[in-house]
Amino acid sequence: MVQDPFSLSGQVVLVAGTSGTVGSALTRALAGAGAHVVFNGHDKANLESEVAAMIAEGLSVAAAPFDIDDEVAAVGAVADIVTAHGRLDVLINNPGTIFRKPYTELELADWQRVIDANVRPYFYVAREALKVMGTQGSGRIITVTTIMAHLARAQLAPYVAAKHALAGLTKSLAVEFGPLGITCNAIAMGYFITDLTEPHLVPDPEFNQMLRARVPMGRWGHAEELANAAVFLASPAASFVNGHILTVDGGLTVAV
Repeated sequence: MVQDPFSLSGQVVLVAGTSGTVGSALTRALAGAGAHVVFNGHDKANLESEVAAMIAEGLSVAAAPFDIDDEVAAVGAVADIVTAHGRLDVLINNPGTIFRKPYTELELADWQRVIDANVRPYFYVAREALKVMGTQGSGRIITVTTIMAHLARAQLAPYVAAKHALAGLTKSLAVEFGPLGITCNAIAMGYFITDLTEPHLVPDPEFNQMLRARVPMGRWGHAEELANAAVFLASPAASFVNGHILTVDGGLTVAV
């Protein structure tokens, strides 16, 4: 019998940093591929409602309601997963926030807040996961970033700097932990319909005109399309993919 190279059967996964559209899609896709997924979010009631719905669909999912910005809570959550399941095979790291302001009007506090929100949690959650994976001799770290790891827009300087930092962190971890049997990759997402973009950007005619002109596929991405990329990177099919920034953007970053 030929084994499915995209199967995550028996794998324990932590999706950390969001219980929104993207986090839900990631959790569903990974659990659908056979993994047991621990789904993190800070809104306990909303998170547990989402998880209950997934369990009712037959998916193996558990809620981990902790604040990703709280290092002590995050460290404890990783330890709890290992205590409960004996291992951690995949970490999907997905916290972050966006902030717009002209560069000359930025205060140091603005800069630090955005850098912290978009980089700091990735540091300590990955650190704790890598300790476990190093002992196992296997594991996958998948960092969710954006195309601002490659490009830039005006008035987003700290956000763009943070996303570039995540690309560098991914490559650094790939080099350091590859010898231990651990792969570290990232997904740079383009413009997707999410709980953050749908209320403001998706209905905006001017922004939509710009997006459809820039994206060769002429549309927004859907969260499931991002989640499928995560399943690939988490699966045996990506066993020799390491240090890669997989851009999922409908071709936007290659168009002129």
